[in-house]
Amino acid sequence: MSQGVERLVRPHLAEVETFEPADPPEVMAARAGVPVERIIRLNANENPYGPSPRVAEAIANASHKVYPDPLQRKVRAALAEHTGFDQEHIITGAGSDEIIDLLFRLFTDRGDAIIDCTPTFGMYGFTARVAGAETRAVPRDELFDIDVPAVKAAIGPAVKMVFVTSPNNPTGNLASEEQVRSLLETGLMVVVDEAYHEFSGQTHAGLVREYDNLAVLRTFSKWAGIAGLRVGYGIMSPSLVDHIIDIKPPYSVSTAAEAAMLASLEDTDALMANVRLIVDERERMFSLLEGIDGVTPWPSRANYILCRFAPGRALEVFDGMAERGIFARKFRPERLRDFFRISVGTPDQTDAVVQALSDLV
Repeated sequence: MSQGVERLVRPHLAEVETFEPADPPEVMAARAGVPVERIIRLNANENPYGPSPRVAEAIANASHKVYPDPLQRKVRAALAEHTGFDQEHIITGAGSDEIIDLLFRLFTDRGDAIIDCTPTFGMYGFTARVAGAETRAVPRDELFDIDVPAVKAAIGPAVKMVFVTSPNNPTGNLASEEQVRSLLETGLMVVVDEAYHEFSGQTHAGLVREYDNLAVLRTFSKWAGIAGLRVGYGIMSPSLVDHIIDIKPPYSVSTAAEAAMLASLEDTDALMANVRLIVDERERMFSLLEGIDGVTPWPSRANYILCRFAPGRALEVFDGMAERGIFARKFRPERLRDFFRISVGTPDQTDAVVQALSDLV
């Protein structure tokens, strides 16, 4: 008699702590008891203006009966023009999440470790758990800046990678060039996630030309508004790109995703105009939040604002907003117990958020 498939599951994955994603709008609407069209979804840092109109046309005209190019020649060439790097420095993935996963496959084995500068994006720790690697969490300082001396103190023989998000998610602050250089000088693989680069005006990609142990990750989910199509890319040394090509699934970036990426790159001016609208709205929302007693917004260079509330009030306010159909993002770590994050939406959505917070706080 079979003992069940559970006995075949790898032990470290049998009860793995999973990543906590945002629920789809229809689930959120059912939870709030409101029609789905009334949901204000500000919990996933999505672009409220959506993709370029050229995306739908490009997908409709793409050939979907053949596999995409496993070497990604056309999209890498287009990204080379967009970024100013030769295409040998560029690799694309099904979202930057896939490239994170591939970097773990390339650099970590069971018993290896990474350093995570917490609080930050949960995908690094999650992918480490799936890979069977240890995560050494190094807390950021009181302003949520990277504590470089503490990172260096946490380095040991098992550590292979350091992850840095800039702007950091969920705190919105930037890593300085001095901090990134200092980490690169350790010789470890340093991964700088620039998912919100377009909203910040800052990048560390230029350091790729100096350091072969740097990978800079970006995505089309935020600035280009195509989160549902899963398109990301990395800028790194040509040798790292070659290694990733050797181990990646050959067809993970679909023809639809490739078509959407190319169409977005052809309409960059219009998409960046939307980015500027979001940045302007971020500043307006920050100013309005500052005017609400009991809410402390943290300065942000991304498309979201982290807010702190009086001790013990954050969850109550978070739930009160959800009952009104306004969804923000709450986090598990104890350090963020009195915080939640609000994505920047349209002006009307900002006004609804401010009104709800004014009533609830």
